[in-house]
Parts: sequence; C-alpha cells; structure tokens
Amino acid sequence: MRRRMTSALLASVASIGLALAPVQNANAFILGGIVYDPTNYAQNLLTAARTLTMINNQIKQLTNEAQMIAHQVKNLTQLPYTARAQLQARLSEIDTLIQTAKSIAYDVATVDAAFASLFPEDYASFSNAAMGAQARTHWEEASRSLHDAMRMQAKIAETVKLDKRTLDEIVAASETAVGDLQVSQAGNQLMALQTKQSMQTAELLAVQHRAEALERARQLQTEERSRIVRQRFLGDGAAYTPS
Repeated sequence: MRRRMTSALLASVASIGLALAPVQNANAFILGGIVYDPTNYAQNLLTAARTLTMINNQIKQLTNEAQMIAHQVKNLTQLPYTARAQLQARLSEIDTLIQTAKSIAYDVATVDAAFASLFPEDYASFSNAAMGAQARTHWEEASRSLHDAMRMQAKIAETVKLDKRTLDEIVAASETAVGDLQVSQAGNQLMALQTKQSMQTAELLAVQHRAEALERARQLQTEERSRIVRQRFLGDGAAYTPS
C-alpha cells in the first residue's frame, strides 16, 4: 500500500513538472545536448546580414567622402609656376624706356607746353636767323622721336623672344595641372601674357605715332617759315624805279 502511494506521488510530481516546463518550438530539437531552433537561427542570420550590409554602406560612404575630399584638395592646389614677376619686369623695362625718352614727355600737360614752345603759330616776329635756329630744333626733336621709336621696337623684339619661352613654361605647367585651381591659374597666366603683349603693342604704337606726328609738325613749320622768308624776300611787290 505504501509503495502504491509513493508511486502515485511521484507520478503527480512528474506531471506538475511537465506542466511547468517551457514550451519549445515545434521545429526545435536537441543536438548534442544543445537545443537547436532553426527559426531563431534564421532570424539571427538575417539580422547579421543586415548589419553587415549597413556596415558596408557606411564604408562606401566614408570612401566616397575621402575621395571627394582628395578631389577638393587637388582642386585647391595652387599651380607651382607663375610668370607674374617676369611679365611685370618686362613691362617695367618698356615703361622705363618711355619715361626716359629724349623727346617730348608722354603726358598731356608737358605735351601742350612743349608744342606751344616748339611750334609757334606765327613767325612774323621771328628773324631769319631765329627761324633757322627753330628749324634746327625741330629737326633735333624729330630725330629724337625716331630714335625713341627704334629703341622701343628693339626692346619689344627682345621681349617677344622671352615671351615665347614664358609661353612654353605656362603651357607645360598647364599640361600637368591636377585640379581646377591649377587649370584656372594657368589660364589666367596665359591671359596675363596676352594682355602684356597688347599693352606693349599699344605703347609701341604710341611711340611710333609720336614720331610721325612730330615729323608732320616739323614739315608744316618748315612750310610756314618758307612762306615768311619768301614774303620778306619779295617785299611788297612794288618794282624799283630809279629817280
């Protein structure tokens, strides 16, 4: 009897233990003493794949940002070559020639004063000797202007050779440009070279036209002096009659 009661008690305890045990997934099974749940494993694998994809996207984003920064650095890199000092020096040499010209200075006030002194409008009060001296002064001024023009031509011919070398250097630097800034700077230097050549051409034309203008003024003054001398030689035109 006691044995039967003991068996019934053990059976009740076992049934309670089974009732309290956690319910496992129907697909779960025990492998080597470890409970293996395929559903949980699939979910964990999917989560790991999503996490890996997110990490890869972040790596790609960081890589793109690094490449963009590197590209920006290249675009902001300055050109290692500049022809600014060379071009300025050549323009200064030409400007010095103009400033030290032997003929009339190249400013409006001086031109007005010098022209009024050298080329009077009326020679009636001049003696023949004074007009001869004036003719000599005009010839000297015209000669100086021609000399200045020839010096300017020679200087510009020299700078053209140097400009060709500078052009080659600028082009070579532009061919190795690594960014937008370097390309822009190379283009600016080419424009500066072109502007410098235009400026020196304008200065050369100014000097040449100055020489031509002085020569034309000298010719007009010669014609006027000749008219005065001829008039003085002829007198009033009345014939001489002996008394």
